Amino acid sequence: MKATGGGELYYKENRLKTLRAFCATVEAGSISAAAERLFLSQPTVSLQIKALEKELGTTLFERSGPRLRLTPEGKVFYDMARPLLNDFERLDERFHAQFERLESGELHIAAGETTILHILPEHVKRFSETYPRIRLTLHNVTGRTGMAMLQAGEVDFAVGAMRRVPEGFFFRPVMTFDPMLIVPPGHPLDARENVTLEDVSEYGLILPPRHLATYRLVERVFREHGLKMNVVLETGGWEVVKRYVRLGMGVSIVSGLCLSTEDRLSQIPMRRYFPQRSYGIITRRGKYLSRQARIFINMIDPRYFSEMDRAGQAEET
Repeated sequence: MKATGGGELYYKENRLKTLRAFCATVEAGSISAAAERLFLSQPTVSLQIKALEKELGTTLFERSGPRLRLTPEGKVFYDMARPLLNDFERLDERFHAQFERLESGELHIAAGETTILHILPEHVKRFSETYPRIRLTLHNVTGRTGMAMLQAGEVDFAVGAMRRVPEGFFFRPVMTFDPMLIVPPGHPLDARENVTLEDVSEYGLILPPRHLATYRLVERVFREHGLKMNVVLETGGWEVVKRYVRLGMGVSIVSGLCLSTEDRLSQIPMRRYFPQRSYGIITRRGKYLSRQARIFINMIDPRYFSEMDRAGQAEET
């Protein structure tokens, strides 16, 4: 940086300090009172005001006695300086207020069909009504695809079920559901008490495609009990699975999340054989989350970020 004579450059670089000293002196009525307000020494405030007068080439105060009075030039300068100083001192407040309004932006969420249908609607409606100018996109994808999109930065976060959390990600369950066997009304298993896995093995199963985790889980549980499962139909989406169960084409084992009394299906708990399924929010550690993403996550789980910080601190120790 090129230097110029004396303290001129120094005071230009510290103009904010001189403006604060000047305005505080005007408002406090004396240099000593201004110094106390600014937590500075009296000589420091005095030097700052003299430097400002030197820079402007004018006298800002009439010095007669302990109290200072503004000169006409000082009055004009104060009327100009005070609003500028106010704007600067409120810069961070105005910055955050601008983001609180969220007048523009996008939000991308990866989730499976069941999550989109049964977990997100209430939160999506509330967010969209509060921030109508934010463009919200729900990416209807499988868990594996959603994680890949999250890893690649194509979505802000994901919502869904997760049994094993990969390194570099954070998952916090929000709600948990029991596994349920669904059969059409009047099915032989509907009238049987204490339905066993062996009972289920006698009937054809309708399951998601075999490359998905649900298929592999059901297959593993049957194998661990020395049973063979008979899959009569592979199809994607719990709503589709329920439709074909209602048609009497087979039975299925689904998460209780996707079930309601309107499904016209008999529901039989299978928790003694299959694990519960927990649904929650998944984020990538170290990824910057926009203001809109953080607001949406807080709508679903107000403790998400505090728990994530706590988990991070535990890993460091």
